Amino acid sequence: MTATSELDDSFHVFDTTLRDGAQREGINLTVADKLAIARHLDDFGVGFIEGGWPGANPRDTEFFARAREELRLKHAVLVAFGATRRPGAKAVDDPQVRALLESGAPVVTLVAKAHDRHVELALRTTLDENLEMIRDTVAHLRAEGRRVFVDCEHFFDGYRANPAYAKAVVRTASEAGADVVVLCDTNGGMLPAQISAVVGTVLADTGARLGIHTQDDTGCAVANTLAAVDAGATHVQCTANGYGERVGNANLFPVVAALELKYGKKVLPDGHLRETTRISHAIAEVVNLTPSTHQPYVGVSAFAHKAGLHASAIKVDPDLYQHIDPERVGNTMRMLVSDMAGRASIELKGRELGVDLGDDRALVGRVVERVKERELKGYTYEAADASFELLLRAEAQGAPLKYFEVESWRAIVEDRPDGTHANEATVKLWAKGERIVATAEGNGPVNALDQALRVALEKIYPQLAKLELVDYKVRILEGASGTRSITRVLISTSDGAGEWSTVGVAENVIAASWQALEDACTYGLLRAGVEPAE
Repeated sequence: MTATSELDDSFHVFDTTLRDGAQREGINLTVADKLAIARHLDDFGVGFIEGGWPGANPRDTEFFARAREELRLKHAVLVAFGATRRPGAKAVDDPQVRALLESGAPVVTLVAKAHDRHVELALRTTLDENLEMIRDTVAHLRAEGRRVFVDCEHFFDGYRANPAYAKAVVRTASEAGADVVVLCDTNGGMLPAQISAVVGTVLADTGARLGIHTQDDTGCAVANTLAAVDAGATHVQCTANGYGERVGNANLFPVVAALELKYGKKVLPDGHLRETTRISHAIAEVVNLTPSTHQPYVGVSAFAHKAGLHASAIKVDPDLYQHIDPERVGNTMRMLVSDMAGRASIELKGRELGVDLGDDRALVGRVVERVKERELKGYTYEAADASFELLLRAEAQGAPLKYFEVESWRAIVEDRPDGTHANEATVKLWAKGERIVATAEGNGPVNALDQALRVALEKIYPQLAKLELVDYKVRILEGASGTRSITRVLISTSDGAGEWSTVGVAENVIAASWQALEDACTYGLLRAGVEPAE
């Protein structure tokens, strides 16, 4: 589980997703999950991966045991987390310290109290004994060949209460052999200017190598981390996607992107910054949390442009409304088409979708008006690129793209005496000159319609066998019509190689769903390269 890095030791990116990030509400990682995340983080190129607290719980102990056999790290070094020895004991005799050594991790992070009140109330010991606990534990681990980092818990609150003692903790850890002493904003209450002032003073007064660990309770964790770097910190602790207890920790991806792109620091191996978006989303899949669409750098909306004014400027130069080229972090620019769209938005979106609109200003104008007219009725094209592309091609070609012609459809829901329901749908359509009638059952009327449409069309278009409905959203649009209110349905479909979204709007959810299903199948055939029917 060792690694050799092409980076020097002058600056550390330290990830604690597997320990601190795992404390987020809703995250419950198995050992297999932790191993998978560790591999993703190593692929990203972080320097250190904190794997957990061996000896504190069976899962983390098993993780380190399996990591020795199963992890082949290329860039990162695995770190074990633990506490200083108990008051009144010796580090050599402390079972928790022994578990850190038995983990096999070449680096150990020790958490130490830096707030005098915590020492007296939580540890129930003296300030001098706390310093001795730090000194003894660090020295023992160093003597056993381990590299040691020390996390000074509640440092900034402790510094506010008793700056002399907080700095004494830093000096003691550094003099005992800790390579880095990490100042922790454990309660997450600090602001950037405060962080910068304290880090600068502590660095000048102690001469220790300093790191920073921030929580996001004020929404400033990333800013606080960068403020600490400005003040001289050379070790940053972060979690993937900002996972962590309460509202989370400093988000690894914006911190690394800022260090590389804004500060010019080389903190990842060459070419690895382009993996940022992929790694962020891959880890979100492992923890089973939907990726934040508006997360900086990696969100699908991070480089999405909706306003017509923005699109006009981007058409001239993308840098006018983008702070970086999204490809540098593995993301892409997206043009959103809505009732706010202007000509530039349509032209850029057409280019993005591979539909050449040329210099036909009349065509672009028709598309703009068509989009605004449809969105007034409840359609939304910024969330349904596939339906927009079909609309765009219909206007460009003078007629809708047709692979089949629907004669009629119906869906039946039958209530049974035992309280169960039966859902059946029948579809009648024409494709390539053949009239087809198909009936299918499903676990709901929409699913039954989906199945019936596939049964009918797969006889003519076997390419549709790959299609799978992966997401389905219904929204009742604002109005005062009660049960006659307009319904919008968004459907996401996959062919195994990609996903696309389609939209339908009608006075009932079944009719709206049918529109979206028709578009989904039509677009699927277009993606498959099938020629439309004559």
